[in-house]
Amino acid sequence: MTKKSLITLAFAALMSGSVMAQDKMELPSPQFDEKSASVTLVEALSKRQSERTYASTDLSKQELSNLLWAACGINRPESKRITAPSAINAQDILVYVCRADGAWLYNAEQNTLTRVSTLDLRKAVAGRQEFAASAPVSLVLVSDISRVHNNRELGAMDAGYVSENIYLACTAMGLKTVARATMERDALVRELGLSDSQVPMLNHPVGK
Repeated sequence: MTKKSLITLAFAALMSGSVMAQDKMELPSPQFDEKSASVTLVEALSKRQSERTYASTDLSKQELSNLLWAACGINRPESKRITAPSAINAQDILVYVCRADGAWLYNAEQNTLTRVSTLDLRKAVAGRQEFAASAPVSLVLVSDISRVHNNRELGAMDAGYVSENIYLACTAMGLKTVARATMERDALVRELGLSDSQVPMLNHPVGK
């Protein structure tokens, strides 16, 4: 192999590693304090409401980490159980984070995001309700129904649990959100690379 070929291969490997690094995002450990969540559970329940107007301000990595952990992060590391109830502990809900820089899949065990698309899919998440596209972040809740014996009702139920966690966390953190079933499902299935058993159930635009 020539010296030029070796240099080309080395450069390709370097670029490949760079791309891989850019496509995986480590999140800070979830951390709640008086600044990030200053209300009690009762206060969060009292103040919880659907909001449809959002500032363009991005969420910080810490805010995103806190929100995703509250949605369905691991709260019992020894048994890998999560914050949301789950039928037969299937943990079938996958959370995709759609932002201007692409779509990312949340890994609760590693507390990371892995990019699955470089496209801004927030308009596809918004569908015919254009207000939702203005949020800096949209969370798409997908049930892998193969984990619940292909029972869509159980998948929808588990998505509902995660949805309520998102609502309460947003209220506690001073963020705005609304649960929605409207979205361009075919486009999201295609662009997120979902399988036949992975069904988009709900979504949550989130902003300040």
